[in-house]
Amino acid sequence: MPLLPTARGLPRVRQAWFRRAALAVLCTASAAASASIDFGDRDASAEVRQVAEWVNAVEDNNGLPFVLIDKVAARVYVFSRTGELKGNAAALLGSARGDATAAGIGSLPLSAIRPEHRTTPAGRFVAHLDTDIRGRSVLVIDYYALIALHPVVRGTPEERRAERLASKTPDDNRISFGCVNVPPAFYYTVIRPAFTGTAGIVYILPETRPASDLFGGQASAGQAK
Repeated sequence: MPLLPTARGLPRVRQAWFRRAALAVLCTASAAASASIDFGDRDASAEVRQVAEWVNAVEDNNGLPFVLIDKVAARVYVFSRTGELKGNAAALLGSARGDATAAGIGSLPLSAIRPEHRTTPAGRFVAHLDTDIRGRSVLVIDYYALIALHPVVRGTPEERRAERLASKTPDDNRISFGCVNVPPAFYYTVIRPAFTGTAGIVYILPETRPASDLFGGQASAGQAK
């Protein structure tokens, strides 16, 4: 069986294109097979490992630092531009389960956002550091939907955000309007240094479908924001 699909019978120009495309597929597959990221003693999910290795193998991060957010496990992983794991931490996420952003949600006051629309959207986002209206540092993920990663906010006493973040289970980590809340120490010692002076890529894994539906080959190209 030939390694490359046959292009016999096609016009010469089409044959050349066909061979290049097939070779690109083989090269990508070989790179993916050899890629490996060290998660240390962290028990990351199979999907997190697969996406991280795919990003590293095909250089989907374009030489930029990148972050993987596992919504199911409510955990954030931060990588250098070369794929070195810089740190990981628990996170608080949108209270509503789902992977889409409601239309026009970024123009609404928080009080007008319906409970079912308080999602942390899945996808590939170009992120950068900025400050919020109070001058606090945040990592902007989706500017138009007002989704950012930032140190955990106090919230109301009933929300118990700090306690939820410190718990050993992800079951109580769904409380925000969509933003990703992380421990302050993790934000200031891992997130902010990784993105200082540069943009980066944030990959938020879906929770309603396989991650391979979004990340892999051309699937991620349309997710950049």
